[in-house]
Amino acid sequence: MIKKIATDKAPGAIGPYSQAIVFGNLVFTSGQIAINPATGNVEETTIEGQTIQVMKNLGAVLKEAGSSFDKAIKTTCFLADMADFGAFNSIYGEYFTGKPARSCVAAKALPKGVLVEVEVIAEV
Repeated sequence: MIKKIATDKAPGAIGPYSQAIVFGNLVFTSGQIAINPATGNVEETTIEGQTIQVMKNLGAVLKEAGSSFDKAIKTTCFLADMADFGAFNSIYGEYFTGKPARSCVAAKALPKGVLVEVEVIAEV
């Protein structure tokens, strides 16, 4: 059975997709960017600020799905500039302490011109 996840504590989908899907005992999040759900805007301009907002958004989606950062199995991370890898990685490591499998790639462009996007597969 497929369960769609929606929370107002993370940005709503800006297209025809869900914030996350629970299937069996796994949750698959859509990529989260640095939109502040209270305003609907990208407010942070640095990789550090945007990464923190992304993690807040992911945390809210994971919680709504009955999961958490500690239950993450795999992440996929997209950076607009690989020069931001070190700064991104240090903040990422504060949230994903269980060290899930990960891919991290540079993307030519990300939605709304953000610097970072992250998606997660986690256990529920």
